[in-house]
Amino acid sequence: MSRVSRGLGPRSPHTPRRPRTPRSLLGRSALAAVSVTVLSLAASGCVVVHGEREVLPAATPTEAAEALKDFTAAYNEADRTYDRARDADYVTGALGAIDAARLDAGHEINPSGNPSYVPLEFTDTRFTIPKKAGWPRWFVANADANKGDDARWLLVFTRSNVAEPWAVAYLTLLDPDDVPAFRTDKDGLAEPVTANSAELAVAPKDLSKDYATFLGNGGGDVFAPGVHTSGWVAQRKKSAIKPGLVTQYIDEPLGKGDFAPLGLRTADGGALVFFATHHYEKQTAAQGTSIPAPGDSVLALTTGEIKQSLTLEFVSNQAVLDPGRGAPNKGVEFLSRIQGLTAARGE
Repeated sequence: MSRVSRGLGPRSPHTPRRPRTPRSLLGRSALAAVSVTVLSLAASGCVVVHGEREVLPAATPTEAAEALKDFTAAYNEADRTYDRARDADYVTGALGAIDAARLDAGHEINPSGNPSYVPLEFTDTRFTIPKKAGWPRWFVANADANKGDDARWLLVFTRSNVAEPWAVAYLTLLDPDDVPAFRTDKDGLAEPVTANSAELAVAPKDLSKDYATFLGNGGGDVFAPGVHTSGWVAQRKKSAIKPGLVTQYIDEPLGKGDFAPLGLRTADGGALVFFATHHYEKQTAAQGTSIPAPGDSVLALTTGEIKQSLTLEFVSNQAVLDPGRGAPNKGVEFLSRIQGLTAARGE
């Protein structure tokens, strides 16, 4: 079953390092990755292990559990207070952009804090940790939560150097039966896929661009039919023209820096890939009519005066199954999509 969410029910954690967001969204520039050299002592003397070349686990299970604990504490504090500074170091990329805008809107509407606050709690957590060389390093936490019905929460933790805390770049909610089995080695470590992998139906680095093109062209055969592909295209066509109102859509890839795709090989030879996209929706009212009244959360993020048009800006993060190149060509299958409003402009 495929899931879609507009906005984010739960909260994410930030403190010092605001979500690394493109300037067009929230004015944040990406942090540069730095290589770290680790010294280890061997019996024969000092041996230098270069972190940028050595294939190592991204984290230990203990480190992963600590990262989830830190994230949850910061996320809850930011959600309680609607203060984006409280979790700024613990979210980044697509989740960071969505989270920051949600908190800003919440603070605008309720400056004293979240009147409906319920702390997020995780149970039955499982970690999938890949081994790889170089930065960024990342891993996936798969947990049950007290929000989101019976869905499993998959959180993709990443960091660009050893000095910064782990931050969640992607969040997706999946039905338990939709969580794939991953390919692992004898030590239980997963296998990451490279951005330009030729072993998959679509290289992860191309997914964001291909999805934006698919939506803009009104279809194609790259993606399997479903709610977030053929279904979304059909929904847009249906709502594009209404009496007195025209809606235009623009879709852009979002795959650089902290928005880069991340993927893990699955047991069947394909991969579970997380990637992001950028979407605009412009509503224009005919002369003598007006834009339908937007909700408070939209108004809280709106600049300018809404006269004849309103442009909504979204960031969306996707989780897809990318088949192996030799598999029957059924297209890339969407498992989940979470979309959040990040800005709006009235004219």
